[in-house]
Amino acid sequence: MSTHAKRERLLLADLLETAGPDAPTLCEGWTTRDLAAHVVVRERRPDAAGGMLIKQLAARLDKVMAEYTDKPYEELIQLIRTGPPRFSPFSLKPVDEASNIIEFYVHTEDVRRAQPDWSPRDLDPVFQDALWSRLERTARLMGRGVPTGLVLRRPDGQTAVAHRGAPVVTVTGEPSELVLFSYGRQSAAKVGLDGDENAIAKLQESKQLGI
Repeated sequence: MSTHAKRERLLLADLLETAGPDAPTLCEGWTTRDLAAHVVVRERRPDAAGGMLIKQLAARLDKVMAEYTDKPYEELIQLIRTGPPRFSPFSLKPVDEASNIIEFYVHTEDVRRAQPDWSPRDLDPVFQDALWSRLERTARLMGRGVPTGLVLRRPDGQTAVAHRGAPVVTVTGEPSELVLFSYGRQSAAKVGLDGDENAIAKLQESKQLGI
């Protein structure tokens, strides 16, 4: 049975292929080629991928990213489609689903929503619940540096506290939109914000959401 992560992986590969290597994305400073290289390095080069989180490894990450960015674009797309090598933990379905459902969803939207004619996808409730389940686990990590209190709320009233503090801003939307907001795509997320006006402005402009 196909997982949500696998479905988003294939959709991302298709979108990257259609867009071509020089299209914009929501990742500041990145074209679709840069985004494709990032996805491949994250899965296939654990010796460098740590630089995404560990400052001391950032120089190695930059070097390896440059190497992969120089590869033929079609090769990068094929590496995304075929997935990680068999020795990678990402090749295990439970690890893939836990680690990649948000990763691939966000990057798919990074490509889609950078286009002027994009429109929201109609996502099924099971997928929305899966995104919410992952977001509940990562909300505090994503919101740890924001300058306000932050509560994420689904339309049905379920909430997750991303950051304790005052004043509090409550962000309401479908899990898919809350994921984008929490991962630093505030301007592209279709959400409602409730709270102090100054706090809302700070949160919308914050570069501290996400990893």
